[in-house]
Amino acid sequence: MEGIQKVYQFLNEAQTYYLATVEGDQPRVRPFGTALLENGRLYIQTGRAKEVSKQIAANPKVEVCAFHNGTWLRIAGELCEDDDRAVKVSILEKMPSLKAMYSPDDGNMQMLYFTHAVATFSSFTAAPETVEF
Repeated sequence: MEGIQKVYQFLNEAQTYYLATVEGDQPRVRPFGTALLENGRLYIQTGRAKEVSKQIAANPKVEVCAFHNGTWLRIAGELCEDDDRAVKVSILEKMPSLKAMYSPDDGNMQMLYFTHAVATFSSFTAAPETVEF
């Protein structure tokens, strides 16, 4: 649990991370800011109506990259959907600004958690550190 907590803390401190998916043979990258650690899982949030959701449904393998204070974090893994209402409520409590766009019962809000994830912390001044979860 300690490793995933470090990854979650880094994402919170960085505030913005970049999520890469693929659409056919074309990589797609966009900024995200949602991260939640709940029940030992690292979650991100999006909307089912968005292209990113469709890309993840077609190929759940993704990569995340974030940069903060001279260190960058890359997370490679797969995303799995979790329709648990309690998890949706948790992200809305953590990030109230999302309430203007989503509700736990709107049929659009989507929570996804990482599986088979390998997170690597890197910098120019230290050896890389890898965390699996």
